[in-house]
Amino acid sequence: MPLLLSGQGFLSDLEAAGCIAINVPLEGGAETRLLRRLRAAGYRTQMLSARGLGDPESFLLQLHGVRPPHLGHQNVGRNAAVGEVQLVMPQLLEFLSEDRSVVLWLIEGQVLSRSELIAISDLCEREKRLKVVVEIGGSRSLKWEPMRTYLQK
Repeated sequence: MPLLLSGQGFLSDLEAAGCIAINVPLEGGAETRLLRRLRAAGYRTQMLSARGLGDPESFLLQLHGVRPPHLGHQNVGRNAAVGEVQLVMPQLLEFLSEDRSVVLWLIEGQVLSRSELIAISDLCEREKRLKVVVEIGGSRSLKWEPMRTYLQK
């Protein structure tokens, strides 16, 4: 349990790698303790689900458009056959406007494809203040590794 008491090993690995793949115990609790340690170290934290993420760079850092789902008997003559586009604000742009670094914690990361994981890792290399932790599965104990190491397997 000393690992969770200080969180220094996790913090130093996250700062060195920028993007980490993590396996957490299924009963939960470990991720909230680590998030609390990150906040105490001066990071700003944001937790998101990886489901429906789409293009990670557009979703996190750019103004992007989404189309609402078609709900059945609607008049499509006024908006075209595909529906109207709604603009959505980027999720992390306001956090990165401050001087503090940001940790994005993605839950349900096992649904992300290899190319999406590579894009997230590249995004962390380009934007040095952004650190990403991706939950890639469950485990009996807390285990993590740099995303590049995970992707080479």
